[in-house]
Amino acid sequence: MRKKKTKISDQIRGAIESAGVSRYRIEIETGIDKATLSRFMNGKAGMSVETLDKLGEFLGLEIVKRKVR
Repeated sequence: MRKKKTKISDQIRGAIESAGVSRYRIEIETGIDKATLSRFMNGKAGMSVETLDKLGEFLGLEIVKRKVR
C-alpha cells in the first residue's frame, strides 16, 4: 500500500506548528510579515522562495529525497 503524499507546504506548516515557538517569535526573528505568515498558515497564499528560505533556516529544515519506485 502506498503512503499518501504530503505536500511540502503542509509539511512546512506542520513544522511551524510543532516548532515549540510562537508565530510572533518566528515573525520577529525571521522578519516575515505577520499577514504573510498568517495567510500561509491558513492555506490562503503561498510564500516566496526567499521567505521559505528564512523559515527553513529558522526551523532547521532540510529537504530529503526519498526513493521513487
